Amino acid sequence: MTSKPNAGYQVTDRNLALELVRVTEAAAMAASHWTGRGRKNEADGAAVEAMRQAFDTVAIDGTVVIGEGEMDEAPMLFIGEKVGAGGPAMDIAVDPLEGTNLCAKNMPNALTVVALAEAGNFLHAPDIYMEKIVVGPDLPAGVVDLDAAIGINLRELARAKRKDISELTLCALERERHEELIAKTREAGARVMLLSDGDVAAAIAACLPDSRVDIYAGSGGAPE
Repeated sequence: MTSKPNAGYQVTDRNLALELVRVTEAAAMAASHWTGRGRKNEADGAAVEAMRQAFDTVAIDGTVVIGEGEMDEAPMLFIGEKVGAGGPAMDIAVDPLEGTNLCAKNMPNALTVVALAEAGNFLHAPDIYMEKIVVGPDLPAGVVDLDAAIGINLRELARAKRKDISELTLCALERERHEELIAKTREAGARVMLLSDGDVAAAIAACLPDSRVDIYAGSGGAPE
């Protein structure tokens, strides 16, 4: 959650943060009833409905800017939908069930996701693929470059982390479009961890000090 400097209302308000936990918890609990049942659409629908209802009691004047799709594509939490019980103007990004296949197959890393910012602070992310690269905190600014070859990024990341490239692990979705990325990563000497789904969880893992992931890269959905 972010806020502009000197703003009268801080998005990081503790009470609001706890309310957002409740929103994601409601979606997660609703989706959990469909875990392992092989019905991803039902799981997603349950999460969407529960999250939408939970937002009704949150003290914000919220606008969904990243959600379940355009108004004619989604019954709830569509782009432009107003949510909240009234309060400061906020932009909201939601993914009520990130990793629908993971939930349907009873696999790890399915998540319910909410991000909040003061109005006007979120990029409009249409439902297209975007190139992504994620590394953790406490690294020099510009240590990786989305436009650089993966071999260069791995070299610079290894230098910044005081590791050999062979000690680095890159995480990516196992997709045909990533075959070159995977090959170049291994050619550079780094390890590769492949996931079937769930690039939000993979990006978070790259930011956690105790995970095995040093860098997440590849193309994936812009809303995520």
